Amino acid sequence: MKQRLSPRSWSLRKKAIASPDLVIGTAILAVLFNFIQGAKAQDYPDYSPLRYQLLHTYEGPSFFDNFNYYSDSDPTDGFVTYVTKNISEALNLTHATDTTATLRVDASTPNPADGRNSVRVESKATYDSGLFVFDIIHTPYGCGTWPALWLTDGANWPTNGEIDILESHNHGAHGNEMSLHTTAGCDMNVERRQAGTSMDGNCDIGAAGNAGCAVIGDPSTYGVEFNTEGGGVYALELRTAGIRIWNFPRSSIPSDIHGGSPDPSTWGTPLADFPSTNCDVASHFRHLNIVANIDLCGQLAGMSSHYTQMYGCPGSCADFVASKPSQFEDAYWEFGGIWVYNAF
Repeated sequence: MKQRLSPRSWSLRKKAIASPDLVIGTAILAVLFNFIQGAKAQDYPDYSPLRYQLLHTYEGPSFFDNFNYYSDSDPTDGFVTYVTKNISEALNLTHATDTTATLRVDASTPNPADGRNSVRVESKATYDSGLFVFDIIHTPYGCGTWPALWLTDGANWPTNGEIDILESHNHGAHGNEMSLHTTAGCDMNVERRQAGTSMDGNCDIGAAGNAGCAVIGDPSTYGVEFNTEGGGVYALELRTAGIRIWNFPRSSIPSDIHGGSPDPSTWGTPLADFPSTNCDVASHFRHLNIVANIDLCGQLAGMSSHYTQMYGCPGSCADFVASKPSQFEDAYWEFGGIWVYNAF
């Protein structure tokens, strides 16, 4: 095989002869590089501003009238019993006033045999797109807890997708975990413009043990740090261009959030960005209910890597949940309200 010599070893004559080719070659490479870079830039979706109008309001004493109570067995194997509306109200696990709505875990019953009582509610309305604003005063936390605020079509999961807006486990001090779970063909290993830290990029439930494509916020986005500041607002924009999630602490909520004319284009960099570059959002996310629940143990919070190793929670998760009812006094969601807008 003929050896190719470095141009550094060429004679001055050879360099003089070759230099026009080098110049032309360099120019071609530069054009190709600029073309590729331009194509990559064009791949990022167009998040041009949309105009939004109020569609649904969830607030005040009628807050829970807009939800169905899920009372079947837990599909994620938690040590939990999701109760009906009547039982929930009798145990004061859900309660709404003029200004707040609370959803909590039973913190009084000792040693339940089939799992501690808790609540999972699902909105009666379904959504294909929109801007969702969640005023959250308190997020649940504590050993054994697995709370989530999410959108999904439970009867057709995973075909119609899942969007986890807030999710954490145990003490939740590692921050909020935002993720998508889909069928095959939705990938986030692309350009993303966000403040959070990307984790797995493949949203397919068949990949990486259904980890989904996740983004992690800092510790201030969930749990004690979030609650100490009076909570704040999470906003989710679901549109064909992509899915974006913002988090605003109580002290820095944009004025248009509660002004009736929210404009995400003025809110700056989102905490999580799931662009449509390699994911057809409209086909992967449809007919979604708003879901709020507090699971216990289960496939996430009960894992030893999370329950024991990450947070040092004692004993087995199920034993702790059964025998320590007073440890669940902080295991509650408190909402100031939920507002859903559609584009027009």
